Amino acid sequence: MSLELDRLFSEIMACRICVEHPVGKPMPHEPRPVVRPSATARILIAGQAPGTKVHLSGAPFTDASGDRLRDWLGASSEEFYDPAKFAIVSMGFCFPGQDAKGGDLPPRRECAPAWRARLMALMPQVDLVLAVGQYAQRWHLGNTRAGTLTETVAGWRGIWERSSSPHLLPLPHPSWRTFAWAKRNPWFEMELLPFLKAEIRNRLGPTK
Repeated sequence: MSLELDRLFSEIMACRICVEHPVGKPMPHEPRPVVRPSATARILIAGQAPGTKVHLSGAPFTDASGDRLRDWLGASSEEFYDPAKFAIVSMGFCFPGQDAKGGDLPPRRECAPAWRARLMALMPQVDLVLAVGQYAQRWHLGNTRAGTLTETVAGWRGIWERSSSPHLLPLPHPSWRTFAWAKRNPWFEMELLPFLKAEIRNRLGPTK
């Protein structure tokens, strides 16, 4: 990483905003930021927030959703976890905890305003952003985002054509729920994923 990016990364890893200066209730456990900035990667994965398994491992997407995401990308684990190839910067860096039903809470509201713009400014080489889930899409697309996640992802061609430096592609969250969603929206696997894989491979180079 560059010196500036390395310094910012150190600040992030020591962050306790959601405990000491929370918006609403403090986070119910000690912060453990999970973020992979990069000064060389052309591809940025903008996810939502770590889940329980990622909170324990300290590495992004070390769960079933990560396996599914890598399959969507056509990327191996070695490629995915190579910081020269992929930057991974979610909307919330720490596991936010769970609601009363055992589902993951939304990303902490303190996180993105504190860090995201600063990180993006130090990664000008990124030329493809994958906005995974509605929270990332809201941040990256703003008022141009459609009313629902499905509508936003369905409009991926227009988003691609309107965006540059970096290009942007919206994706659903790669959870188990996506199986049923993909059946209802066959264009996702038939049209978007082949395009996505081609763009990823264009940036990574041929497989070994």
